[in-house]
Amino acid sequence: MKQARVVSVNTALPRDIEGVEDRTAIDRRAVDGPVTVGPDGIEGDQVGDTEDHGGTYQALYAFAREDLDLWAERLGQPLRAGVFGENLTTEGLDVNEALVGERWRIGTVLLEVVSVRIPCSTFAQWLASGGVDATRWVKRFTAEGRPGPYLRVLEPGVLGVGDAITCEHRPDHGVTVSTMFAALTTDRTLLPRLADLDRIDPEAREAARTYLAQQG
Repeated sequence: MKQARVVSVNTALPRDIEGVEDRTAIDRRAVDGPVTVGPDGIEGDQVGDTEDHGGTYQALYAFAREDLDLWAERLGQPLRAGVFGENLTTEGLDVNEALVGERWRIGTVLLEVVSVRIPCSTFAQWLASGGVDATRWVKRFTAEGRPGPYLRVLEPGVLGVGDAITCEHRPDHGVTVSTMFAALTTDRTLLPRLADLDRIDPEAREAARTYLAQQG
């Protein structure tokens, strides 16, 4: 089994992309050398839509190289690191089986799994602009149930390509990234499992509590 590690660190600044409706920073590209990570993410990285993206609970986004390879096979073309808009492309770690509240040490940075990526029209438009067959992309990506996690920064520091990913804390509640994603997208009956989690995106917890209230 491969050691869990970072195989690419990717950043971008917002820009206009032909075929994409909104100004976006989804076109993240690999950077060389170590990067500084603060409370809001990687220094020099930004988001385009600050209303729906970024902030404390979406400071960094991780996606597995293995999942990129799976999509590359299905789409019939190679997919470079960063093309899904991820800041960290990982290897040797099933990021979707990570537990909400799990903490990763990468370099001197301590990160916590707190949310999941929900696909949007910008994601589909971006892939289509690069020649990818993005027909029904949001539905296809959602059905796969492997969205990758958003990470909160608990301890700022420095990380880089090749750094090991070490799990320093793993809760015992059993709610994985995939479980959280399903609860928020395809299976609302799972929402109660999110309601009492302490280490979670507050918007997701509120969605869970609203669902419970509606159920009486």
